[in-house]
Amino acid sequence: MARTVWDSTVGKKAVMAVSGLIMLLYLVAHMIGNLKIFFGAGEFNHYAHWLRTVGEPFMHYEWTLWIIRVVLVVAVVAHAVSAYQLSRRDIKARPSKYVHKKARTSYATRTMRWGGVILALFIVWHLLDLTTGTVHSGGFETGKPYQNIVDTFSTWYGNTLYIVAMLAVGLHVRHGFWSAAQTLGAGSRTRDRALKTTANALALLLTAGFLAVPVGVMTGVVN
Repeated sequence: MARTVWDSTVGKKAVMAVSGLIMLLYLVAHMIGNLKIFFGAGEFNHYAHWLRTVGEPFMHYEWTLWIIRVVLVVAVVAHAVSAYQLSRRDIKARPSKYVHKKARTSYATRTMRWGGVILALFIVWHLLDLTTGTVHSGGFETGKPYQNIVDTFSTWYGNTLYIVAMLAVGLHVRHGFWSAAQTLGAGSRTRDRALKTTANALALLLTAGFLAVPVGVMTGVVN
């Protein structure tokens, strides 16, 4: 039954919707955590340490964090695979382009695929920069995320990569939330306006919230 559902277009759309919502919940939590940087190095570094001790003593050190990471990896892979396969099906079903030259969809809709590629590349760089420190500039300090973040956003390329990625996040969330709601049957004539408003608000909130950190470093509020 699971294979039958996965092989269907509806099933792939459902997997894409659910995995997308899981990642959206993570983004909201991650953004709220990031904003703690405005309360100073001590507060932010303590928060980062707390993430590794959540659930103790029942959970071992970092176990909860690793469970979250595994769930996210599964969600990202499921989202990417279903998106790619749906895209291939769409191309096979319509091998030639539409005659109409004027775009009938929103900018966010037309850039969903490229936005996904940008975000995938950004995630790799982001992990190598602030998690492993492999490509980090200024000397990576284990256990001091506040200082590492200041280092990253003190460089022009760190700011550029992050800002472009966060703008892509906003566009992706704006269209993705709406699409997920329709796929999961939440849409209706009475709810469509509220869903669109929610999608726009979430996209704006996440974009502004994530961009606040590099802007804070660039303006000297975070130093």
